[in-house]
Amino acid sequence: MDLPLRWTALIAIAALVGIAGRQSVAVGAQRPNFVVIFADDLGFGDISCYSPTGVATPHLDALAAEGFRSTDFFVPANVCSPSRAALLTGRYPMRCGMPVARNENVEKYKDYGFASEELTIPELLRPAGYRSLMVGKWHLGMDVDGSHPLDAGFDEHLGIPSNYEPKRGANYNTLYRGWDIEQESIRCQDLTRRYTDEVVDFIGRHKEGDRSPFFVFVSHHIVHSPLLPSEPFVGTSKHGKYGDFIKELDHSTGRILKAIRDAGLDDNTLVVFTSDNGPTRAGSTGGLAGGKYCTMEGGHRVPGIFRWPGKIPAGQVSDVTLTSMDLLPLFCALAGVELPADRKIDGKNIFPILQGQGIETPHKRLYYYNGTNLQAVREGDWKLHLPRTPDDQPFWSKDPRQKWKGFVRLNEFRLYNLASDRGEKRDIADRYPDIVARLKQRAESIREELGDVSVTGSDQRRINLVDPQER
Repeated sequence: MDLPLRWTALIAIAALVGIAGRQSVAVGAQRPNFVVIFADDLGFGDISCYSPTGVATPHLDALAAEGFRSTDFFVPANVCSPSRAALLTGRYPMRCGMPVARNENVEKYKDYGFASEELTIPELLRPAGYRSLMVGKWHLGMDVDGSHPLDAGFDEHLGIPSNYEPKRGANYNTLYRGWDIEQESIRCQDLTRRYTDEVVDFIGRHKEGDRSPFFVFVSHHIVHSPLLPSEPFVGTSKHGKYGDFIKELDHSTGRILKAIRDAGLDDNTLVVFTSDNGPTRAGSTGGLAGGKYCTMEGGHRVPGIFRWPGKIPAGQVSDVTLTSMDLLPLFCALAGVELPADRKIDGKNIFPILQGQGIETPHKRLYYYNGTNLQAVREGDWKLHLPRTPDDQPFWSKDPRQKWKGFVRLNEFRLYNLASDRGEKRDIADRYPDIVARLKQRAESIREELGDVSVTGSDQRRINLVDPQER
């Protein structure tokens, strides 16, 4: 009987990991643990270690002070589903077949989910002995065959299918443990505590005898609407319920860090904190243009913090460009796991940069898609916005009256230098025609590879949707 592509690839990886693992054991290496804390719709300027006007977040501030804080951390999508897919696979959403956000209550999305052929962080780490836990919002098709968190390699899971909104279907407020219902009609106010309890319990097992290395993915709902912080946090900030919700996020982070310390794992655990995309109008981009739903910097540049005592020097603040896609190759390298050779991984192993040994980004260019529409190309500090119409845009960005969503219609190429104009206010395309020509050429090249609204790329996974840009 033929094995599914995912398992065929994993068997090959297991063989490679066996070799790498024997080498690690031979030199006495201990595989580190990985914890990713992934906020939802949190802006670049929403927390105090990134902005003096941000919400006071002492635990996140300490996380940053004790490690590496990136001021140029790029996520390759400005909405939820594709951002999660990119983090888990290390690949652009167009490459891994998940470029638009799904809605569990709309018929056209019933078969649109995370492709089973994609390989994820937990799947790649599993042959190296890792146990994995995912808690929180999935938004990649829990009810689609082959797209559940357990299908994607997680050993344990506790969460809800998508956003906590009635328009997301009958199970929007159903808490699942794996495939089983844990609790129906759970309050949004209870979710963060339940998720944090689960993570603390999972980590605590390693204090009690289970010494397997682990990967934990904490996929928060904070600060996505509805703004419903739990009762102890209501009224605790100067920023209303939005700020109260962020205070609860910070408290959860503190509890997770304490669990790591209490388990004696502080020196062998890499903690990463970031967000899936920029904020809605309730949040702050810290002076960046735009926000969620658009390809201005405010939609794609988010907090990025890395902490690993003794391995990542404390007190670092870096403007070297990094991305959420870097987590997969970073974790694999640190775990002694070979990357799959049968597909392109867009992320890079950034550990030398995190250690302060490198100042050059491994990402010579970045590509900004809005759904399936290629809208901008960045090279260093140069960013070229490409012409577009409302018809090109995904359903969430078609209204030209919504100026906060960036360039809904753009008739010409626009060039910005982010070093001197990170607010993308001064178009200098006419002053640098050679740079415009070079980035236009690169846009054509990546369009051929990853596709566009009316172009199928040579390395683009099929999108299991009709008219993906339309609702």
